[in-house]
Amino acid sequence: MPATATTRRTRTTRTTLRRSVVAAAALPLLIGALASCGYGSEAKKDEPKAADVADTGKKLSAAEVRIGYFPNLTHATALVGLQEGLIEKELNGTKIKPQSFNAGPSEIEALNGGSLDIGFIGPSPSINGYVKSKGSNLRIISGSASGGVKLVVNPDKIKTLDDVKGKKIATPQKGNTQDVAFLNWIGTKGWNVDPESGKGDVSVVRTDNKVTPDAFKQGSIDGAWVPEPTASKLVSEGGSVLLDETDLWPDKKFVITNIIVSQKFLKEHPDVVEAVLKGTVKTNEWINANPDKAKASANAKLEAEGGKPLDAKVIDPAWPSIAITDDPLASTLKTQSEWAVKAKLIEQPELSGIYDLTLLNKVLKAAGKPEVSDAGLGAK
Repeated sequence: MPATATTRRTRTTRTTLRRSVVAAAALPLLIGALASCGYGSEAKKDEPKAADVADTGKKLSAAEVRIGYFPNLTHATALVGLQEGLIEKELNGTKIKPQSFNAGPSEIEALNGGSLDIGFIGPSPSINGYVKSKGSNLRIISGSASGGVKLVVNPDKIKTLDDVKGKKIATPQKGNTQDVAFLNWIGTKGWNVDPESGKGDVSVVRTDNKVTPDAFKQGSIDGAWVPEPTASKLVSEGGSVLLDETDLWPDKKFVITNIIVSQKFLKEHPDVVEAVLKGTVKTNEWINANPDKAKASANAKLEAEGGKPLDAKVIDPAWPSIAITDDPLASTLKTQSEWAVKAKLIEQPELSGIYDLTLLNKVLKAAGKPEVSDAGLGAK
């Protein structure tokens, strides 16, 4: 029977529908094929994200590293390195567990007790911790800072260095780095002070840095030999800088902050220690290249630690008095140990092996920077 016009139109419509269904079914396959060749917006779904790229690197041997530091400007490497993520960036997924301390002995105790792996700390606690463990528990693996220590006094009571005799001067803690330096300076003046009690021609009052500004304001002390930012806090309360410790050193350099590590952690996880040192070296480079940004970053970290930032009248004069360095200035640590012996705070220490700068010098060499010395006190 011949097809009518209506029948022909119906057949055409059915054919068109069938072709459309086939085309629609084929479309995802076509897009997939194009995407696999890198064409079109769908190709981006298969491109690795930045985080995925980082994760393809070799994981380090520890899932976590516990790092200790003080909320002091003399620990700027730690403050800025943590605040800006410059240390974490080198760890390829190993997590940092930061721990804040207020005194060297408690940090040494944490390191020796196994609850801390790496720490930023002063030379005197480093020496004490090394000697007490008979050289078995820690190594100094890098420097961090030099300077930043001042003798600040009440200008109404003390006008010259000789006026310090008979006055009450605070230091942070018996046997700490500033305490040792002050006792040594007192000895150079020919004055006598009992190192245990702090009594003598000068009254050495061991006072926590948090308390020192209030004690100064209330008149219970006449001055203090302290690190930054405590020194500048005293100046903001009417104090006057009578002496900058930097001026007592031949090259105007002396170690105020080291980086130390548990020997156990160093032996078991040298890759993690090396990665942390890569981060500290890059942090120090960034600090020295961007002093104003670094100052703001350190202050932001202090705010996070203590609830409020340092006032500009405190941080602005404090910041430039601290030199940030990878060099541990090992010869100055040796001198400071001799001061502690002379002050009768410790017996003659055996410091051979206190330094292991192998990984630091490896990192420095790779970065095109000069290697640093252990002054003959390196691990054999």
